[in-house]
Amino acid sequence: MTRTEVFPVAAVPDSRVLLLPGWLNSDTPHWQSRWEQLHGDQRVEQDDWLWPKRGDWMARLEEVLLQSDKPAVLVAHSLGCQLVAAWAAHSQHTHRVRAAMLVALPDVERDDMPPQLTAWRPIPRQRLPFKSMAIVSSDDPYCATDRAAQMAADWGSELMSIGARGHINGGSGLGDWPEGRAMLQALAGRAV
Repeated sequence: MTRTEVFPVAAVPDSRVLLLPGWLNSDTPHWQSRWEQLHGDQRVEQDDWLWPKRGDWMARLEEVLLQSDKPAVLVAHSLGCQLVAAWAAHSQHTHRVRAAMLVALPDVERDDMPPQLTAWRPIPRQRLPFKSMAIVSSDDPYCATDRAAQMAADWGSELMSIGARGHINGGSGLGDWPEGRAMLQALAGRAV
């Protein structure tokens, strides 16, 4: 099911918001970087943004989640979405996550993916053990809409299409992306 309406703004319940950037990190104009500055969200820093190793990224996410007893809401972009799925399929600490907002799911199984991302194959297909929403663009250059819809279905994620917004990144002209923040707040509120 695809939904396009914007949810009403509500406070994020008592949770940490963890930002999970994709390959090469999120640059200054990216909405994740803007949210970090505007809202005090915590970016999960990775040791290697250029040659991302799935196991290393999963271990870092686990480490950050274990630093606090406060539940987390994950906000993933691109490869960060694959990180959430891979981590959730293996971790014993998924109860620490209240919800996940998965933005611009990449199809890492495509033949034209950069060699740095081949280690992220195959895509985990297990249902996520927490509430999630997949936000997709109709013209994302890194994932066809049918592939994004299939990943969202496999993960048990609500699917939200926001029209033609490219890879939903700094180049998409979203600025502070208040609509995305409203979707995050609504998702977190439903996950309580």
